[in-house]
Amino acid sequence: MASLQSLISKQLVAPNCTVTARLNGAPPSVVNASSGEASSDDKKVTKRRLALLGAGALSTVLLNRSSAYAEEVPKNYRSYVDANDGYSYLYPSDWRDFEFLGHDSAFKDRNVQLQSVRVAFIPTTKTDVRDLGPMDEAIFNLVNNVYAAPNQIPAIYDMQERTVDGRNYWTFEYDLEAPGYGVSAFATVAIGNGRYYTLIVTANERRWSRLRNKLKVVADSFKISDLNA
Repeated sequence: MASLQSLISKQLVAPNCTVTARLNGAPPSVVNASSGEASSDDKKVTKRRLALLGAGALSTVLLNRSSAYAEEVPKNYRSYVDANDGYSYLYPSDWRDFEFLGHDSAFKDRNVQLQSVRVAFIPTTKTDVRDLGPMDEAIFNLVNNVYAAPNQIPAIYDMQERTVDGRNYWTFEYDLEAPGYGVSAFATVAIGNGRYYTLIVTANERRWSRLRNKLKVVADSFKISDLNA
C-alpha cells in the first residue's frame, strides 16, 4: 500500500473513475470499487449488508450538530483530545494506545487483531471536504485508490455528511476483501487548519455485525478544533 502522503494526494485531484451506483436518485445498491465486470465476488455480499441496503443505508444524510454533542462522553468510551494538532474523538475505554506508522494517534483492542482506530493528517490548500468534488465520487476514488491494496476487493456502503459548527465531515462504511480474510471499517475525513484529516476505525469483517454500532460512535465523534495562531 502506498504512503499516506502519496495516497491522500490522489484524493486531492478529480477522480478519474466511474461510480457504479450514484447516490443521488439511484436505488440503494452496493458500490463495488472495481471497474471490471461483475464476478462471483459480487455474489458474496453478506445478509448483514443486504439488510442494510434494504433499509436504505446507502444514502446521503446531512446532519447538523453543535460542538456540545461531541463533548459528551458516553459510557464505555474515553475522549482523546489533541489540542496541539486540532482534533478529538472517542474510543472504546478498554482499548490501549499504540504506535501506527504514519499516523498521529492510534488505539487498538487489547486482545483482538484488526480492531483499532487511527488518525492522520497532511497539509492541504483546500478548505472544505466539498472542495474534493461530489461526495460519492470522491469517496469511491479514496477507497478504490487509497485504502485498497492490490489484492483486496473494496466495497462501499453507507455515506453520510454531517456539519458541526459550520465544518463538514464525511463518514462512510466500506469493506476490503482479500483471500482468506476481510476487514470492515468506518472512515471520517474532514479539512481544517490547513490540514486534511482522516480517521479510520476497523474490525475483522466476521465481528463487524456485533461491533458496527459501537465503532460508528467513534467515527461520528471525530471533530476538528481551530488551532491558535
